[in-house]
Amino acid sequence: MSTFIRSATLPTTDELFDEILKARQRVYKAGQPTPLQKLDARKGENVFIKREDLSPIHAYKWRGAYYRMSLLSEAELEQGIVCASAGNHAQGVALAARKLGTKATIYMPLSTPLMKQESVRAIGGDSVEVLLQGDSYDQASTTALQYSQDASKTFIHPYDDLAVMAGQGTLADEIVMSGEGDFDIAYLQIGGGGMAAGVACWLKRYYPNIEIVGVEGVDQASMAAAVETGEPVELDYLDVFCDGTAVRKVGNLSSYLCGQLIDRFMTVTNEEVCAAIQLLWESHRLVPEPAGAMGLAAWMKERETTGPKKALTIICGSNMDFGQLSWIVRHAGIGSAHRKYYRFHIEEKPGSLLHLLDTFLDSVNIIEFQHGIVGESKATPVIGIDATPQEIELLEQQLRKVGVDFEDATSDEDVEFRIIHYDASLINHPYFIKIEFPERAGALHDFLQNSCKNASIVYFNYYYTGERVGRALIGFDFENENARIDFKDSIHCQDTILRAVHEVAESTIKRIV
Repeated sequence: MSTFIRSATLPTTDELFDEILKARQRVYKAGQPTPLQKLDARKGENVFIKREDLSPIHAYKWRGAYYRMSLLSEAELEQGIVCASAGNHAQGVALAARKLGTKATIYMPLSTPLMKQESVRAIGGDSVEVLLQGDSYDQASTTALQYSQDASKTFIHPYDDLAVMAGQGTLADEIVMSGEGDFDIAYLQIGGGGMAAGVACWLKRYYPNIEIVGVEGVDQASMAAAVETGEPVELDYLDVFCDGTAVRKVGNLSSYLCGQLIDRFMTVTNEEVCAAIQLLWESHRLVPEPAGAMGLAAWMKERETTGPKKALTIICGSNMDFGQLSWIVRHAGIGSAHRKYYRFHIEEKPGSLLHLLDTFLDSVNIIEFQHGIVGESKATPVIGIDATPQEIELLEQQLRKVGVDFEDATSDEDVEFRIIHYDASLINHPYFIKIEFPERAGALHDFLQNSCKNASIVYFNYYYTGERVGRALIGFDFENENARIDFKDSIHCQDTILRAVHEVAESTIKRIV
């Protein structure tokens, strides 16, 4: 329960509700209602997603920005407005500035992806000026606030403003009007808390028994900290993977209202968010930005215990930089407990690696392989697998039973960044090939069994990319040059399952080893 003491300057939840009523009359001059859809989930699960990614700016922020700016006087609009944003709020302000005929000066961090900068300019046209300032939203915001005061321009806050909250709350009115209620539980992601406060206020009025869960990133929980202590507190460290909710210190108004309206808080990891993005892709061909999937990630975290509860989540945006996709794909399986990386300790000798695959890993789906020679007697290959949590547990039990030496390497930095250790001084007569093979169970194994059984594998680099073919870079070493030549000839002469075998140039081998 909140420890906030309300001052005369802080509005009540009733006042926020009344403001949302007023906002309904204005926001739809800037955009149309977004759909509420049922998620294709397991049998017996009943969860709905509010598709704010289908809004005019692919995020909900247009609502609050437009409503707040529509309340400005002609003189204030003539003077121009100022805001600071890392992305979505900037686009909302840009849209409102163009529609209301005002000029917006928008400060964004220097690290803002070019895609988001260009989106703001494309939406606002001649109505916006984008200025890059500082390495974080906080630095950009400080500069923007100072400029707004010096130039006597209105500052449009992204969340700590009653009108902004009210505008965001209109999405909850659309949920109620959809006729899909009553809802038992709603998972609302929280950055600054503007959307969470507005949506929770409206939902609680129409669904009195609903439980509102505030969802924050593990290293973004500034709202929970504020509610617990009774005042906004600044986080020492702020994770920015979910950049749409990366707020180091929440506002006085938003934290006070969230303290009244949020029933409990929970956190989700970046990996859990990635798993939620994967579920949305598989069920709706939808790719939200990380913050947009946080509510669903929280539901997934509790799905085994929520039972038949009718749940609601908000897909609050889909303005993601394309470069994030690779990280998301790699970590989605970890977040859903379907992917794990193991570091094995085996003998460094011909056939030992293949023996490990043959004997213990033949029944699991290998999605990554990292190996380099590091010693004359011991090898430490890293193998990533994709399986159900039950299959993973059974595999570990079997490995322990037969005495295979292994450790969980999922969180190790060298595995995360794919650093393949090797000792070049241990390689005498190397032969490296790049292979392409059908991406099916057993294909790579068959090649190793048929062609490489007696060869010493000193380097192995493979990871699953989702294509119909797999690609791997494999390095072999031989006792003498004749053995190397014989192996090379056999590889190219025999009919293998490989679609392509490419010899790696000597110059490339030297760079690798």
